[in-house]
Parts: sequence; C-alpha cells; structure tokens
Amino acid sequence: MVRRVVAAVAVLGLLSACTQQIAGVARTERPDVSKVAGLDITTGESGPKPGVPDADLRVENGDGGEMDRLSTNALADVEEYWSEQFPKQFGTRFESVKRLVSYDSNGAGVEICRTNTKGVANAFYCSLDDSIAWDRGELLPMLDDMFGPMSVVTVLAHEMGHAVQYKLGDKGGITQATPSIVKEQQADCYAGNFFRWVAEGKSAHFRISTGPGLNQILSTMFFIRDAAGTSAEKQGAHGSAFDRVAAFQFGFAGDPKRCAQIDPDEIRSRITQEVFDPNERDLGFGKGNLPVNDRKSLDLLESSLRDAYKQSGATPPALKVGESSCPDAQPTSPASYCPATNEISVDMPELVKIGTPPKRGQKGGIGDFAAFAEIASRFALSIQKATGYALEGPAAGLRTACLTGAWAGTTTKEGVQLRLSSGDLDEAVAELLADKSLIAADVNGTVVPSGFARVEAFRDGFFEGSGLCTRKYSG
Repeated sequence: MVRRVVAAVAVLGLLSACTQQIAGVARTERPDVSKVAGLDITTGESGPKPGVPDADLRVENGDGGEMDRLSTNALADVEEYWSEQFPKQFGTRFESVKRLVSYDSNGAGVEICRTNTKGVANAFYCSLDDSIAWDRGELLPMLDDMFGPMSVVTVLAHEMGHAVQYKLGDKGGITQATPSIVKEQQADCYAGNFFRWVAEGKSAHFRISTGPGLNQILSTMFFIRDAAGTSAEKQGAHGSAFDRVAAFQFGFAGDPKRCAQIDPDEIRSRITQEVFDPNERDLGFGKGNLPVNDRKSLDLLESSLRDAYKQSGATPPALKVGESSCPDAQPTSPASYCPATNEISVDMPELVKIGTPPKRGQKGGIGDFAAFAEIASRFALSIQKATGYALEGPAAGLRTACLTGAWAGTTTKEGVQLRLSSGDLDEAVAELLADKSLIAADVNGTVVPSGFARVEAFRDGFFEGSGLCTRKYSG
C-alpha cells in the first residue's frame, strides 16, 4: 500500500470499475454457503482418475513419460468438452487441434511456430499451424511439484482456450488487433468452463474437488500471474492474479458464451492491474509495501477503516497491540476481535511475518496489504456485531471477506492517504487461498472451506461495496 494522495486521473479509472455492472455476472443472488457456483463443496480426491486407459492422441517429439501422458490425457478431455460445447453454444463444429508437440526446454530445440524451443520453459498455442506445445522438461514438472497434476491440466486448458478463440473467429470477438489482455482473460475463462465440467464428473481422465481441488487451481493462477507493476496494456500481458482468478471464476460459474463476451470495454471496466506510480519508492520491503509495524502506517489503517465503515453508525473498535483475554470469542492470529469489549488485539510479531514479502526464491510472508486486510477483517466483524449480524459460521466468514473487500475498494478513492498499490489485490488472493485465511474467517477463526467462495466474496465487496455484502451474505 502507499501513504500518499494520488492524482485524480490515476484514481478515476479504478473508480469506474467500482460502479459498473459486468454483463452476465449475477451480483445480488444470495448464495448457498455450502456450495460453489451451485455445486456442493467437496473435499475428495483431485487429479487423474485411477485405472483409466491413457488417451490415444498423436504427439510429436514426446518421450512417453509422465508429463506427456498427463498432457495427452488433459488435451483429450479438453477437446471432448469443446466438441460438445461448440454445437450447443455456437452452432458450429469443433475441429481438433492439428498438431501436439512435446519438448524439453533443457534439451535440443524444436522448431515450432517459427520459434526454437531450446530454453523456452513454456506452454503455448500457435495459430500459424494450429498447434499446442508444452515443455515436459522444466515447466510442467515444476507446476506438478508445486501444485499437483491438475496445475498442468490448468495450463493446457488455458492454451486450448486460445485455440477456441482462433476456431470461433468472429463468434469469439477476437481479431489480430485484440489486446493480449483480452485474449488471456478469455482463455482463463474458457479454462473455467472446462473445470466446471470436470467438477460435475464428466471428464474421462480427471476429477476435482470443489474445495481443496479448486483452491489448487486458483493457486496455479496466482503463480502464473503478471508481476506487480506490469501494465495491462503491455503486449503479452496475462493479468494480475486478482484478474486472472476472476476470469476463471466467470467461466466456472457461467458458460462459454459468457467468456466470448469478454471484450476491451469489459476489460477497461474491471481490470485492476496497474503500473506503479512513478513517485512510489521501495522502503526496503519491496515496491508497494509499507512496514506494517510502523505506528504511522497503523494509524492510517485505523483511520482508513473508520472512514470506510462510518455510514454504518457503529462505534469503531479499539485497536491495541498485544494479547488480551476475551470471554466470548477464540483468539485468532495475527489479529483477534472480542465482541464483549469491542476491541481488536494485534500480535505484532505475527503481523510482521505476514506483512513481510518473501525474497526471491525464498519462503516468507505475503505483503503489507495481506496483513492490513487481516486487521480489516476483524474490524468488519465489529461492524457486523453493531448491525445485528451473527459472527459465527460460514455466512459470517463470507460476509467478512466481502466487507474487507469493500474497505479495499475505498482505498482507490481520490484524496485517501492510505491507497491501494500495484500487487496489493494479488496479496489478498494469496491470503484468501491460504488454509488459515483470516480475511474470510468468522470471529473464532473458522475458515470458509472454499477458496473460490472466499475470493468471490472479497471481489463482490471490492466492486460493489458494503451494501451488497449484507444483502448477498446475510446468512
């Protein structure tokens, strides 16, 4: 986050995103907190189905190893999905991708799409010869090691999304002049369409739970995001984690026609990815990060929260550093809310751990926004108590995430002293996908089991404000 007042022109673009309804996205339907986009929240196995024969697809340059088998099975199922959907959704026949190519980026290069693959740790679709290629040597094993086999399926479903764009032509609204961010958002959305089909049990080779399984998919989207400070207008831009996860969720909850509706106008209305302000300095915690144990930062946070929720008429909670006992709620880390005393207590060492971003190649915390948002979530509980809402249970957790998102939305306004910085919303995604997310937890720290639902609730609040939170997540 940033301690400063920003120029109006930098804020107005974000404010437009905070007020515009996106076509095709239902915002006011009250959700069943036991479901994800209408499907039951499940916690079963995710990954390849055991005992299913491998798909019989021709792959060039393959080695027959685990990554190639996984990729071939994924592409076979994705093609089956689109073979079903093209006639239903677009009134046309789906033509299979003509060329599938496996390569090892650490080995001898292969010429694909006028490119030599030596040293290219990537997966991509090429419209020049209607091909999909993947790196079995470095990229796919790394994803598999970090997030499991369904991360590989995610990447290839995204690349097939680009093939879908090419094959749809005018029906997909994509031309050579279409900005890359639009193409990438559509492809993420099409991947969401496919995973809905998998979650419904229709895939021959794969299965996925809507709880931990989808959490891993969204974590993969987080990993392959654009770096903080990247312009959405840059050629090749794929999107921030916040924006990529949103597109995937639109696809999972909607149909392929919803994805084909993604166009430059929609992107301009909701994309949050922005460059760093030229005056923004690195204070030693990475650009865009403040020291969370700095008294001035905490004072600005408290002021920001009071301002965000002042229309509720609630008495703001006291914010103190250190432990305190509470007769009617369990302690939560790094911040706890006590309903009996209307007080938030902060464990500063734990807050610093979360608020300190990891150094390259190392494990660590997340960043300042994630830490501040965890305090904001406890502040949101005090508002719920004052306005008569229950503080325990899944509905309370989602309402808390939504209200925290609503606070985040206020930090984009003109004249604020604590302002959202590039990469902050990605920190929110990282925290919301964590097993012990506090942003989407009730007063006792009980977490809503679906990361998908957590992120969606936060995004609802960010774009629509606190009024939607109490209507949609009333319990």
